[in-house]
Amino acid sequence: MNDKTEELRDIFTDVTDGEETITESQENARGSLERDERSDEERLESVVQQMRERYEFEPSLSDDELITVARAFYDDRSDDEVADELGVDADEVFEARLSLHLVGETDADEVDLAAIRDREEDDATLADEYDVSEARIRRYRRVARAEDQSRAANDRYRDEFDSILADADLSERMTSDLREDGLEDATEGMETEVEF
Repeated sequence: MNDKTEELRDIFTDVTDGEETITESQENARGSLERDERSDEERLESVVQQMRERYEFEPSLSDDELITVARAFYDDRSDDEVADELGVDADEVFEARLSLHLVGETDADEVDLAAIRDREEDDATLADEYDVSEARIRRYRRVARAEDQSRAANDRYRDEFDSILADADLSERMTSDLREDGLEDATEGMETEVEF
């Protein structure tokens, strides 16, 4: 060792309280689409509780029932199906779903929500204009309010549901695809001679 190297070694030894080597153990963690240590159920409960506190929910459904509504939304199940499962009215499931900011593509497919969002006219006037029932107009206005609430929260809760429920499905599909691809790779090019 030259003088400079020895001098640096001495400084290092002084700074590290006499330790000649400093190592930190490293762990190679397996990759995952989901980084949260909590289970999906715990994460869903957390999101529902946060939303219930922030928005003071109107639905009378329990947290477990709201989680069922969220799961059903991502499984493309109708409000009627979920209502039958929970033993409640389909309108209650609709209200619960919108309270969770889970707006479906067909919730307001007959009308431009932006056009009715800020209209001052009463439900009867808009119902005549759009040739639908007043109940339909009230439904569309409820969908518009849910979208506005979601946007005001930067779609935070919808994104949480997406990461828990949509990513879980994606992860499951990817794992299945990887297993299938691995099997194909392992058997590719194999010739099998079978004589009967």
